[in-house]
Amino acid sequence: MLSSVAERIYWAGRYLERTENTARLIRVYDSLLLDLPRGLNISWYNLIELNSAEDSFAERYRVQDERNVVKFLLSDEDNPISLQTSLKMVRENLRTTRDVFSPEVWELINELFYFGRDEVAQGQGRKLRYGFCEGIIRGCEQVNGQIAATTSRDAAWQFLELGRYIERADMTSRILDAGAVTLLESAELLGQVNLGQIVWGHVLGSLSAELAFRRRVRTRVSGPAVADFLLNDPHFPRTIRFCRERVADAIRILPRGKAVQAQLEVLAAVYYQVESIEDLGQPFRDYVNEVQIRIATLHRHIADTWFALG
Repeated sequence: MLSSVAERIYWAGRYLERTENTARLIRVYDSLLLDLPRGLNISWYNLIELNSAEDSFAERYRVQDERNVVKFLLSDEDNPISLQTSLKMVRENLRTTRDVFSPEVWELINELFYFGRDEVAQGQGRKLRYGFCEGIIRGCEQVNGQIAATTSRDAAWQFLELGRYIERADMTSRILDAGAVTLLESAELLGQVNLGQIVWGHVLGSLSAELAFRRRVRTRVSGPAVADFLLNDPHFPRTIRFCRERVADAIRILPRGKAVQAQLEVLAAVYYQVESIEDLGQPFRDYVNEVQIRIATLHRHIADTWFALG
């Protein structure tokens, strides 16, 4: 396989996952703010900080309000992490690798692209936002399902898996960070309302993990239980451990993967024990930030190993 083709497939996996994750974030944040008690100063701008996009946002917008944040994340084509940009890039990467995937995959990604482009105004208004985000999530799941049902488990599949699970692990770490920072910013209300259960329940909801959590943990929703589950559960496909193991499987199958495997082991060596609510303070945020840094380093090793061959 040409390195250029491998790189396009890898980025198709990343952008498809990023599209779905952006829709999930906006959908769950919309419902979270409705459930939080009045007077709690939680801003939509947290989503910009969660995506490390402060500088890019500041270049385009002066006001850090809901309207500008949602526009930036959904429809701003000059924003490299917006839903529109992600849809455009996954479509382009699949277009240039059409001989790898079935025609049905191309048809579905086209449908999703035009839905996202033509109906994005729904997502910018509160009334229809949930339905728009749900349509994007379902569309991404259809594309992923069609790819899984019709793609040989060869090198192309492994590069797709690399992209998908690296992007997913990164987003899970950011969602955990969002939960932690929400509670840190509202510590004065923790004794007045069941704020922790609300916030961590929405963290699970953003990843469609409520049922898996309850089956595995069999206890009430709490910060320590949710954080430990999303970090370490080996079976649910959106935990950081599950993503790391799927990346490891792909690396073992692909050639010349020893250096990348070594970097993955560096990522696995980062461990943080969560036993009580006190463990979810600033040291936890520092740990999550370190995970994101090591994921970025892992990506660079992947690029240097397989995509810099000319």
